Amino acid sequence: MQLTFDAEVEGFRAEFVAFLESNLPSAEEATERPRSSAHIPEWSRRWQRLLFDAGWLLPGKPPEFGGRNASLLQEFVFQEELAKRGIYHSYNPQGLGIVAASLLTFGTEEQKQRWAVPILKAEITASVGMSEPGAGSDLAGLRTRAVLEGDHFVVNGQKVWTSGAHDADIILAFVRTDPDAPKHKGISVIVIPTDTPGVTRRPFGSFVGADDLDFNEVFFDDVRVPAENLIGKLNDGWRIANGSLAHERTMMWLNFASWLAGLVRDFPQGGELDDQRYATMCMDLQALRLLGSESLARAARGEEDVAAVSVLKLLGSEAIQTGAEAALTASGGDGLSPDHTGPDYHMDQDDFSTSRFDRYAWSFGATIAGGTSEIQRTIIAERVLGLPRG
Repeated sequence: MQLTFDAEVEGFRAEFVAFLESNLPSAEEATERPRSSAHIPEWSRRWQRLLFDAGWLLPGKPPEFGGRNASLLQEFVFQEELAKRGIYHSYNPQGLGIVAASLLTFGTEEQKQRWAVPILKAEITASVGMSEPGAGSDLAGLRTRAVLEGDHFVVNGQKVWTSGAHDADIILAFVRTDPDAPKHKGISVIVIPTDTPGVTRRPFGSFVGADDLDFNEVFFDDVRVPAENLIGKLNDGWRIANGSLAHERTMMWLNFASWLAGLVRDFPQGGELDDQRYATMCMDLQALRLLGSESLARAARGEEDVAAVSVLKLLGSEAIQTGAEAALTASGGDGLSPDHTGPDYHMDQDDFSTSRFDRYAWSFGATIAGGTSEIQRTIIAERVLGLPRG
């Protein structure tokens, strides 16, 4: 399948390319690198604000939210041009793609202006408080409590894997507000400023290294949060969670395709077995692009296919992991070298061009974030194959 676009879409692409060629920060400007997924260097804050003001931050949104009411196909070519140039959309991806998007969908006008717009303008950053010890990807199993006392919620509990929390200004927290309701129906969502008394953030290292500080444990000890920080309706958090993850998964396959294309480009020379693994990566990349293009065409026609998104998420994330492992194996001992193994795109995440080992280690996040592979397989089994629930 080959996607073609009409003159209007290609004109939109040309306008965006011209904007990039005139305004993209130079490598000299971008010397300060992000410390976490909620730390935006000053040069990148200026860049994100410029995108917002010009309507190129979230093209599908109206101008007051950094867009220009673009169509789905126009949004696609926008993402495509970013990927071609190794431009990471925002160094606060959860803030932009989940928190701000959720606030724009479910928040009040006051909440949009108070939190969403400052996130979009890179004036503040945000992280997402979903996972908990013992619950993992089972959001319905969360135990962090929020009790309404007068005009405040009192929050107690713990989150974990909270990316960038130590650098974030706010956390979009999923909490249990009705312990007697069925697990999926007693959840609410509140915005918690990270400087609120009783909030403790503890960053910890990852598989990549002890100095890779993005993940956090977050503790809430009698944290008092104004009731006006509730997003949506009380006990309606499950619907918001599904909407939040839907925002994160939108066109995620294109990001996977770009990542996989980088692994194909940088694959080391090897023997016959390595050549076979390389060929598998190339076929996976082609399959991902074809299936993604087909899904995009259906979406452009207004056809919703949740299961297709799960297929793309599963294929893309696992192809990245398999490909990164193959590249590490083919490079032997050199795979542990700290040297970068791909071109230096100063607007991209450094993780996508670092050592073979680091690129492999980072690939595990792709099979977890946005819904684990196990969750995607369950969705496919039930909604595609029609298998009975276990």
